[in-house]
Order: sequence, then C-alpha cells, then structure tokens
Amino acid sequence: MLNAKQVMYEKLGESVVKALKMRHFEAHYCLTKKEALNKVFDLIPDSDVVSWGGSKTLVEVGIIEELKARNYTVLDRDAETDPVKKQEIARKALLSDTYLMSSNAITMDGQLYNIDGNGNRLGALVFGPKSVIIVAGMNKVVKSIEDAEARVRNYAAPMNAQRFKGLNTPCQLNGSCADCISEKSICAQMVRTRICRPEGRIKVILVGEDLGM
Repeated sequence: MLNAKQVMYEKLGESVVKALKMRHFEAHYCLTKKEALNKVFDLIPDSDVVSWGGSKTLVEVGIIEELKARNYTVLDRDAETDPVKKQEIARKALLSDTYLMSSNAITMDGQLYNIDGNGNRLGALVFGPKSVIIVAGMNKVVKSIEDAEARVRNYAAPMNAQRFKGLNTPCQLNGSCADCISEKSICAQMVRTRICRPEGRIKVILVGEDLGM
C-alpha cells in the first residue's frame, strides 16, 4: 500500500516522464531505489566503458558499488589520489560509453538544470559519452526553470559545498548563496538542457523517493 507521498510522487512522476519524452529524452519512473538500480543496469551493455560524475544520489541508490562489483570497465577518478592522474581520468570519462550522473533540478515541463564547478560532469552531459544516464529523486522536480535555478543556488549548492574542504565560499561559510565569483565557486558552469539531441542519448530515471541534495 502506497502512502500519500508515494502516490503524489507517482502521479507527478508520470507527468514529468511524458514531458521529458516530448523533449526527446528517454525517461522512466521507478517507485523505489531498488527498481531504479535494476533499471540502470538494464540500460548499460555489458561491454560498455562506464564512468560517472560526483553524485550523492548514485551512492544512495547503490549504483557505484554495484558497478564495481560487476564486470564493467570503469573510469573512477575517485580511486586516484594524484591530482594530475585524477584529471586525466576525468578527461577520459568524456569519451566513455555510458556516463552516470544526477541532475540538480528537473522541471515539470521536462527540462534539466545543472551547475558545476570544474565542468567535467556537465561536459559529459552536453557531449562526449554515447549514453548519459541521469538518476534523480522526485524531490528534485520543480515547476519552472526559475524555480530550478532558485533550488540549485539557494539549496543544492550550499548543501553540496559542505562536502568539500577549504572552499571558503560564502555558501560554505554561511550556508547561503552570495552569487560569488570565488575561484573555488562550485557554480562556475550553469547548463539548461531543454531538449535531448540526439534523441534518446540522455536517459532520465525518476525515483519516487527523496534522494541527493
């Protein structure tokens, strides 16, 4: 028996999936993290080279752990401690077969809105990997692009900033966005993805749970 929140998420999720498909994304709705985990691996051929962008959602769903347990060739920059080698892996990831990430916000009319500091995650989203799989909790669905930017700047970025040491940006120090131009700003790049081109390259899996930030 679904609770009221699950019912609401399911109804809204079905609507957002339709909107995403209208914009040429491949889109799926999964009620639970377990369903989402299975759907992700349904979408990745066994022969693919796989990489991913930093994402609390991917960890919460168990995708990174499962990837390493299976027989995939993975490009894992987090396994490298040397900054130069880490950067090399991030560059190679731009030519992976499948790239995994979440989205900072998804609008009800089927658009993606994301920010990034170094730009590696958004670089892969825009061009490079043959397939991009986005996994996002329904808590990231917002009404409009304006709401998406507000969510990212006022909530997601300040929360994400707490994960990193030594940024010393206003959002890390004070918990709120000051539209800073710090060299360590995690809001250096902002990308609105209004359609998927080519059709189906970006696959969005909406999950009927609160995930990530």
